[in-house]
Amino acid sequence: MSRDSRMVSRLLRHTAGERGLTMSADGWAAIADVLELLAMDRERLDTAVRDNDKQRLQVDGDRVRACQGHSRAGMPVTREALEKSWERVHPDDLLWHGTNRQALTAIQREGLKPGRRTHVHLAPSKDSHVGRRTSVEVLLAVDPGNLAVYRAPNGVLLTREVPPDAIVGADAVHWPRWSGG
Repeated sequence: MSRDSRMVSRLLRHTAGERGLTMSADGWAAIADVLELLAMDRERLDTAVRDNDKQRLQVDGDRVRACQGHSRAGMPVTREALEKSWERVHPDDLLWHGTNRQALTAIQREGLKPGRRTHVHLAPSKDSHVGRRTSVEVLLAVDPGNLAVYRAPNGVLLTREVPPDAIVGADAVHWPRWSGG
C-alpha cells in the first residue's frame, strides 16, 4: 500500500475527529476538505483510493470514505450509520476470525469484542485474506446464526461482537509470516 493510501486511510478511519475533518455519521467526507487537510491533489487521492490493497476507500462524486475499520474514540462515525450503509447478510456457513494464542483465554470468557474499533471483522472462509496479520496464530470458527452480520462495500464481513457461545471451534494457522492487516 502506498504512503498516500495509508495517509488517507488513517485519516478517514482513525484521526478525522482530532484533525477537525467534517464527516458524516457513516464516514463520508468532502474530497475538497480531505485534499486540503492532507495537502494533496485529486490525482494523488484517486491513485491512493485505486491502490489501497484492501479496497478500504470509496469515492462517490465529491466525497470519499473508508468503508470499514473505523476507530470508536474521537471519530464522528456511529455504528448505526455505518450499519445502514452496509448490506445486511445472513450467512449459512461458518465465519472465521483470526487471533493469537494469548487472546484465547479472554475470548473464551468474553467472546470477540471490537476493542477500539466499531466492529469485529469476520471472514467467509479460512483462506480469506481478511484479518491476516503476522500475529494470527489461530482461526476461530464463528456460527453466525444469531449475529447481525453486515458486508461492507469491500466485502469485509462485520458484526458488533461475537458472544462466547457463537465461537464453535478453532484451527491452528499454518501460513508463512507476512505483513498486512
